[in-house]
Order: sequence, then C-alpha cells, then structure tokens
Amino acid sequence: MNELQDKVALITGAASGIGRAAALRFAEEGARLVLADIDEKAGKALAAALPAAVFQRCDVSKHEQCSALVELAEKTYGRLDIAFNNAGISDGPIPPGTLDYPLELWDRVIAINLSSVFYCLRAQVRSMLKTGGGSIVNTASIAGQIAFAGVPGYVAAKHGVVGLTKTVAVEYAAQGIRCNAIAPGFIETAMTKDVLGAEQGRQMMQMAVPAGRAGEAREIADLALWLASDRASYVNGALMAADGGFLAR
Repeated sequence: MNELQDKVALITGAASGIGRAAALRFAEEGARLVLADIDEKAGKALAAALPAAVFQRCDVSKHEQCSALVELAEKTYGRLDIAFNNAGISDGPIPPGTLDYPLELWDRVIAINLSSVFYCLRAQVRSMLKTGGGSIVNTASIAGQIAFAGVPGYVAAKHGVVGLTKTVAVEYAAQGIRCNAIAPGFIETAMTKDVLGAEQGRQMMQMAVPAGRAGEAREIADLALWLASDRASYVNGALMAADGGFLAR
C-alpha cells in the first residue's frame, strides 16, 4: 500500500525484536530508514538487506548520540518524518524487590528506558518543527499502566515514557507533531526469553492473557506502522495496548 512512501523514519533498537520487525514493515511500506542499535553487526546487516536504509551504532543513554541520529537523517535524506523510539532493556530474569534493587541497575534501566526517550524526543521534535510536523511513536509497556512486583526500575521508566508521550503530544500538536505510545504485553523477543522460555513463565502468561498466547514482534510493528501513518492522523497522546487482553481483566 506504500503508506510510508518516501517518508524518512528513524528506529531505535532496530537490530532485533520489535525494532527489527518495524524496520521490515516500514521498508515494505516505502519508508527511507535510519536504523540505530547497540548491536552494530546485526544492525548493519539489516540495513544492507533493505532498499533504503542507513545504520548508526547508538547508545541511547547518551544524549549526544541520540542527537547524532537525527543529524544523520537530515544529512542523508534531508528531513525526519517519523520516529519510533523503541530501544529498551529489562531489569533481568528475576530481579529483587525495591529494597534490594541495586542502585546501578536502577541507573541503567532509567537511562536506557526513560532518559533515552527524552533525549530522542528533544532532537526529533526540533527537527520535525523545521518541516511542518511528523509522527513519533514510543515503546512503553503494560508496565506503564500497572505495576509488577520485583521490577521497580522498568515499571517506573515505562510510566515515565507514557508521561513524556502525553506531554509532547500536548505541547506540539498545533505544530503538526503527533506523539503516541504503544504498550506491548508479553511479546516473544530476545528480551523476554528468560521469562517466556521457562515453563513456569509460559504457563503464567497463558493463564493471565485472555488470548492464551504471547504476541509476536510483527504484531507490535503493525501497530507502530499504523500510528506512524496518516491513517492515525487524529490520534495524539494515546497509549495503545497490544497485550492480548491482559489489561482488560
């Protein structure tokens, strides 16, 4: 359908999982891509396999590297129309509760899952204002709406992503910028293999999710594609769950 024909889209966390699935879907719809990830080998291989894509290694916890991604988009394609801020990490397979949560883990999770989104948004909005607007999609989580014991860093960060999303949506809607967030549930990716790969974790997920299964990365990518496209032109400041009905319980 070429929904993103000639649009310039930036995707963080693009080398695997949801980010990789989004890169493939955006490319299918005609987008020109700037891909970013900490995994340089996988990121370069993905960019080389797509018709119009460049890759840059990026540690999203560093504000100057987030800004450099936008500079790359402008230098390569002349503009930035779409951003999918997707990079993130988990707290680990079975982290401790709040009282025993390591301070260094807190700093790392907040830096990569929350501060990075702020850094990216600042650079992306500044660029989009030059060309009359654009669409930004942030990866939040069902943990951005509810709490899970033992993962205070992740829960706090994802709640923060939801707040940033709404703030940017309110601040820049009049300038043609839309900013929305996705709340994935239990999705089959490398990041969730420690939980969903274990029999106990899989059984728990199947009981908790009305759909009775984990989601696939491509299903989240399709939602990101829709939010990025003109079909979602009146959707702004929204948090859209893709969780098989988990939050509906």
